Amino acid sequence: MHLSVALVPAPAQVVVRLTGDAGRSTLDRLVAALTDAAGRGTGSVVVDVAGARFGDGTGLQALARFSDTLAAAGRRLRVVGAPAAVRRQVADAGLGARLELDGPLSGQDPVPPRPDRRVPAQRRHPEPNPLHGREAPLPPTVPFVLDRRR
Repeated sequence: MHLSVALVPAPAQVVVRLTGDAGRSTLDRLVAALTDAAGRGTGSVVVDVAGARFGDGTGLQALARFSDTLAAAGRRLRVVGAPAAVRRQVADAGLGARLELDGPLSGQDPVPPRPDRRVPAQRRHPEPNPLHGREAPLPPTVPFVLDRRR
């Protein structure tokens, strides 16, 4: 399993962006990133979990403990970008009161997925010519005139 962590410091907060699997095998990396974020001394730590998976729930438990630690010091942890599946995990684990999410525990993903902008190539299938049983001729193309005076 792999977990990628990026810290983005700002004057009033630091953002911890998680991508990948935040579970038992990557717990040390998660805790190190959260500890680093807390050491920045900002009033708020924001954890972006839009690209993270919490398969065994260990990562969510670590976030809850971290939130408790910050709250005891008069600081706060906000969890943003949690897809519906992660919100359900938070609710099922009983962590809703300990983790401040950017929306309700149930419902849709906070940010709708981007539509696929790829347009499938249109294939031309000549229609059969009912009179001859063969394929109908292709429609005429736009004619152009070559200037033969040159």
